[in-house]
Amino acid sequence: MKLLCIKALTRIFKVSDLDNDGILNDNELNFFQRTSFNIPLESQALEDVKNVVRKNLNEGVRDNGLTLKGFLFLHTLFIQRGRHETTWTVLRRFGYDDDLELNQDYLFPPLKLPPDCTTELNHNAYLFLQSVFDKHDKDRDCALSPEEMKDLFDVFPYMPWGPDVHNTVCTNDQGWITYQGYLSQWTLTTYLDVQRCLEYMGYLGYSIVAEQESQAAGVTVTRDKKIDLQKKQTQRSVFRCNVFGDVGSGKSGFLQAFLGRNLMRQSTINEEQRSYYAISTTYVYGQEKYLLLHEVFPDFDYLSDDDLACDIVCLVYDASNPYSFEYCAKVFKQYFMDSKIPCMIIAAKSDLPEIKQIYGCTPLDFCRKHKMPPTQSFTCSTAAVPSKDIYTKLTTMAMYPHARLRCMCTCNRCTFCLCQNFLNSELLQTVRAKLYAVVLRRHVSKADLKSSTFWLRTSVGATVFAVLGFAMYRVLLKQR
Repeated sequence: MKLLCIKALTRIFKVSDLDNDGILNDNELNFFQRTSFNIPLESQALEDVKNVVRKNLNEGVRDNGLTLKGFLFLHTLFIQRGRHETTWTVLRRFGYDDDLELNQDYLFPPLKLPPDCTTELNHNAYLFLQSVFDKHDKDRDCALSPEEMKDLFDVFPYMPWGPDVHNTVCTNDQGWITYQGYLSQWTLTTYLDVQRCLEYMGYLGYSIVAEQESQAAGVTVTRDKKIDLQKKQTQRSVFRCNVFGDVGSGKSGFLQAFLGRNLMRQSTINEEQRSYYAISTTYVYGQEKYLLLHEVFPDFDYLSDDDLACDIVCLVYDASNPYSFEYCAKVFKQYFMDSKIPCMIIAAKSDLPEIKQIYGCTPLDFCRKHKMPPTQSFTCSTAAVPSKDIYTKLTTMAMYPHARLRCMCTCNRCTFCLCQNFLNSELLQTVRAKLYAVVLRRHVSKADLKSSTFWLRTSVGATVFAVLGFAMYRVLLKQR
């Protein structure tokens, strides 16, 4: 056999080895048989195959299963006996062409992607990727060591993930990609470059193992974003946040903090392995969502369509630098003031003394003027893992762009968070106290406390006050 044929059959063996123990047991041999020839093997036929290999190759059978050497020997035997078509049938079924290369139609199945739509993995694809992870996580520590990662991608013609992936997704203390980080990277690839995702899943044998027509069956194309805005609801699970800010404003720290890394841990990152993306999960009203952060290079004069295409904009400035906010204000006025994309301003490095920004108005007044949420203080200079509250707020705004979130509390109960912003406001507290004092003075001074009429009037007054308060709540809700 040629080297290319050995390489192809080795990949086929590894795809068929569903538990990654280095042998094909009876169930896996039957899976391979059904996949290749659409018919299962009888128990006796399986034993006959293993006996033939066992007699000719000492290392061909182990623990009553077929090893890689035994698998290759079996196909060598087919070829020697003139049964070339048997091996070619297997190769073609697993995506290979006459040149022993994976067919382009196999790697890149057609997938229609209309404008303003995004791509996400569906439930079946996540289940498949989970099984691939479990298959290679031999020590069951929910992370992939360098050896386990190499083993996982051994069916690829090249290493698909570069060193920057460790600064794009969550890792453990050893710097190994965790289970959550692994799924996050697949989610990012699907969102940014779905064709590459189809190619990668093809190498892993998704259509074969999951018994689907092609890898495209594992991808969901979301509906047009305009429809989401019209219906004021979305079924998407991945939301993109583009992060803008001047040089040194704290954008990179903001991205890394999302992955649970404080400033001390960030200081160990190799600049050559720096990533301009960060992706992880957040929970919005009990639903798990992916938030994809993208750091935009601070070139005000040229922002590409990709820089402007997102679900939410994050404008980061250094609260300790008096000139930092001006860049955020310019970007907002130039590109986002008239758009429907929600924006949030982050005052980074809040652990340092705050300095007045040299601009026409304060950041807080700027937010009020343009009907944005108030500025959010942020720091990653903490001893513990940085808080993820700010990222939950960003995801919430991306999910509900039609809702102008004001108080941005984390009660996680209501869309508009009026519980803290209105019901506990100083104005309402003052009005309520004055009304209570007036009612009490009037009735206590002029009525007999033992009179049933007094208590009737008090009850009616309390009811009226409650109704008026609820009416004010509804009016403010509609205005927002």
